[in-house]
This record gives sequence, structure tokens and C-alpha cells, in this order.
Amino acid sequence: MVFLSIATFFEGYDFFALAQILPELRAELNLSPSGAGLMLAIINCGTILAGLLVRQADRVGRRTILSITILGYTLCSLLTALSNNVVTFTAAQILARMFLIGEWAVAMVYAAEEFPAQRRGFVIGVIQASSSFGGIACAGLVPVLVHTVLGWRAVYVVGTVPLLLLAFARRNLRETTRFSAAQAPQQKRPPVWTHLRGPHGARLMLVGLIWAITYLNTQSAVTFWKEFAMAERGFTDKEVGMALTIGALGSLPLLFLSGRLLDGLGRRWGALIIFGTCAAGTACSYLLEGRAALTVALAAGIFGASAVLPVLNAFTAELFPTAWRADAFALANNVMGRVGYVLSPLLVGALADVWGWGPSVAATAVCPVVAVSLILLFLPETRGRELEETSLAH
Repeated sequence: MVFLSIATFFEGYDFFALAQILPELRAELNLSPSGAGLMLAIINCGTILAGLLVRQADRVGRRTILSITILGYTLCSLLTALSNNVVTFTAAQILARMFLIGEWAVAMVYAAEEFPAQRRGFVIGVIQASSSFGGIACAGLVPVLVHTVLGWRAVYVVGTVPLLLLAFARRNLRETTRFSAAQAPQQKRPPVWTHLRGPHGARLMLVGLIWAITYLNTQSAVTFWKEFAMAERGFTDKEVGMALTIGALGSLPLLFLSGRLLDGLGRRWGALIIFGTCAAGTACSYLLEGRAALTVALAAGIFGASAVLPVLNAFTAELFPTAWRADAFALANNVMGRVGYVLSPLLVGALADVWGWGPSVAATAVCPVVAVSLILLFLPETRGRELEETSLAH
């Protein structure tokens, strides 16, 4: 769990990094709000490509793919720091996102397969909270790093640290017991789309739809907050960094408890609370006035945008068989779900040219409400049940 938590730390770090350097990056690259939205949408295509890596975890093993993705992200983070124009920056970040989200997805599969049913939600919550801790570290570091001689590039130089993690920890990382016990794991994999025609097809489409609707909100909820706070509420760069740090720190205890919430109340009731907080936090953090009120709302928004992930990670890992659990994650999250991830900054950036950042992002708060409605209507409760039981088709 420690290894997975440290590895996932950098998913949160990278997510906050781009959000915090966006104003400086737009100024250097001479990008309009819609231009920035287009750049982010293209970069987010890397999260769809991550599905190609995640799927291989069902063929060559979770351990191998996790090691490859950590190394790949490390190298691409360094390439991002070396980029000198919008094309090279975007290309490096596409690859970085591909490896980073691949690592995150495989880490969640690891957690689901290796820990007892009674504590599975807690472990997934802790690992996701570690991602948020990466965001806190980034929020605190960026205001300092952007004023160094390297400027915003220093943020990505720090991202090369996972290489040390890989070299030190990979020797003791073992394959999951469930994957090792699966029949013929090295056999040729069928095309991923064949799963849509199987007994789990309808469930797979539904989970992918819920991911996509959720990402339409969460991808932009934090990404554009610095732009909003500086342009429409008069925050300074230092004040934004402080608000993000306080907001992330305030959300962290709740994030560590979110897993216990899922194990205690169940996935469905936990989803209702978490998705409701996500919707309210997003709307308030882009509509309220005053630094104190906005910071409190931002904490709720950061918590919601992060805590919805353990909910959907748990459902995605628990509702599909071990033999193609990574396939299911790749298709539901990386292919179908990440369409919303790509479209979100594109739509928000275009609307911001007309409405401004506040109303444009606040409008996405309806998405978590729709997503949790689908969960309550169609997904079964999986709390405390073994994967062999929850993955049965219905």
C-alpha cells in the first residue's frame, strides 16, 4: 500500500501542476482561454491512450506495467521541462498523461485484488488520498518553483523523482495473487471491444458513461480555478497558492475517511454524499465572493473532485472478472470515460471566452448529480463482498 500510495502521489502532483502554471504558460505561449482549453483537450487525449498500457496488465501482469508506467512518466516529465513551444509541450504532456494515468489505473487494480473485501474501500481511498497529498505538495511548491531560474519548468524537473522510487522499490513489488492464479494469463487477448458483446457489456457501458459524465466536471473543477481567481476575483499568484494549499490540506482528512465511508455506509450511500459534495463544492468555488468563502468552497470542491475517484475505482474494479479486470478499467475509464475528460476543458475554454471562467465551470456542477443518479438507479452494492461474487453478471 505504501508503494502504491507513493506512486499515485505524482498523479495528484501532475494534475495540480498544470492547473497552477496555466496562467504563466498561457502568457508565454500567447494562448487565449479557448486556445488553452484546446491545448488541454489534446493533452488529455493521452489519458485515452493510457488504455493501451492498462490493457496489457491482463497479459503481462500488473507488476510489469506498473514499473513501465512509472519510468515512462519520469522521462516524459523531464521532456516537458525541456520543451520550448506549444507543440513540444503538448506532445510531452500527452505521453506523460498516458503513462501517469496508466500507472494510476493499474495501482487501483492492484489495490482491489490484494486487499480484503472488508477493507478494500479504505485502501483505495488511502491511495487516492495520496494523490491529493501530491496536489498539496504541488500547491505549496509551485509559487516557489516558478520564481526560480527555470520558471515553470522547475515544476516538471521535480517530477523526475519517481525514477528513484522505481529503482528502489520495484525489487520488492510482487505480482497480485489473483492475477498469478488466473488461468492462462499469457494467452493472446481478444479485442477489447468483444467485452461489450458479452454478459457484462451493458454494465461496462454504464460504468463508462458514469466516468465520462463525472469527468466533465472534475477535470475542470480545479484546473481553471487559478485562472478564475486571478481574473475574476482579484487574487494574486501568492494568494492562489495559499488558497489551493489550504483547500487541499482541508480536504485531505476527509479524503482519508472517504474509504472508510465506502466500507461503512456502502458504495451507493457513500457515492450520494461524495458526489453531492462535489457538485456543491464546484458551484460554490466559482460563484461565491470573498477569499475565505471561496477557500472553504474550494476545499469542498477539491475533496469532491478527488473522492469521486475511489467510488468509481471501487465499482470498476469490483464489477468485472479478474481475467479481464484491467481490460474493463481500460475500456470504462480510459476509453469511454476519458472522452469526458478531453471534452471538459474544450467546452469550458470555449464558454469562458463568452461567459468568463466562473459561470462556465460552475455549470458543470450538474454532472456529478447526473452521475450519482445513475449509480443509485443501476449499480449494485458491492461493500464487503468478494470480487468473485461482485463480478458476476446480472
